[in-house]
Amino acid sequence: MADAIIREFTLGFPWETQDPFLFCVYHRDDYPAGNPDMGPAASLEGRTLGNDFVVKDGWRMYHGRKVPGFPAHPHRGFETVTIVRSGFIDHCDSLGAAARFGQGDTQWLTAGRGVVHSEIFPLRNRDTGNPLELFQIWLNLPKADKMAEPYFTMLWAGDIPTSVFQDETGNKTEVTFIAGAIDRENNGKPPLPPPPPPNSWAARPESDLAIWTLRMDPHAGWRLPPARSGTNRTLYFFSGKSLHVEGTEVTPGRGLELRADGEINLTNGPETAELLLLQGRPIGEPVEQYGPFVMNTREEIQQAYQDYQRTQFGGWPWPSDAPVHPREAGRFARHADGHEERPE
Repeated sequence: MADAIIREFTLGFPWETQDPFLFCVYHRDDYPAGNPDMGPAASLEGRTLGNDFVVKDGWRMYHGRKVPGFPAHPHRGFETVTIVRSGFIDHCDSLGAAARFGQGDTQWLTAGRGVVHSEIFPLRNRDTGNPLELFQIWLNLPKADKMAEPYFTMLWAGDIPTSVFQDETGNKTEVTFIAGAIDRENNGKPPLPPPPPPNSWAARPESDLAIWTLRMDPHAGWRLPPARSGTNRTLYFFSGKSLHVEGTEVTPGRGLELRADGEINLTNGPETAELLLLQGRPIGEPVEQYGPFVMNTREEIQQAYQDYQRTQFGGWPWPSDAPVHPREAGRFARHADGHEERPE
């Protein structure tokens, strides 16, 4: 397709996004073996604890002081989609809900009118390393849903569909559908992913929203199917050697804003390539963002801070701001109403 690439940019920290997405970050940390508290069994000397974002020895503590991760912090007015490719996250929130998820699971959290949560990375293995790889994506909410009740959905790895497409030479492209599915005659109809939370922009059929990861064999070719006219589409090439997009060579560490209204031919280079696709129809409303709050006006941001200072969005029922679940706990989710789920 002529003029398939609208714009090309470098992947920084965070990655650039388009409406309806607000933020996307890719974390990859090669954590060492864990200590008895599930922190790193390694010296923390030379780190700026509480704000450790510089890669040292292959890993970061982020805002954690004993265990890496992000202690209790508030959100209002948007959603977080956290895709954990390896490692684990321990979640706790101001509603009393808790979870441990990872190894391919995704948590989809609607902050809505306000929630405080923690995201801590327990280093469960004491004899081996604890590699962590994840995406966190912020998806905006339209004005009508910014004050929705907070809600989270677990998309367990076994419920997230993956389809494998083979080109004429037998090379394969594996597509994992966190949101949105392909509906195209020559590729069949892969199964639909689990539904997003009910107040999500993704829950509206007209949103044309998709979150996919792609893994392409060396020299594999695949045709990215068209989306609806007016949809924003961004492709992130984060691992590999080279990729041709409609004949244009792209190097890893680059993002592409793509036309959405036609098929786009992707041809991989000599090494396995990995990509993330984010697409959706823009919400098209004013965005006023200040730190963890995303609203439509400055006055609504001020109100968000006042509400948080007054209510703490329900308070914090946990004994610390960085709670970690027991080492032996498996993957689980315990919701605010008390019901518990575990992956099969």
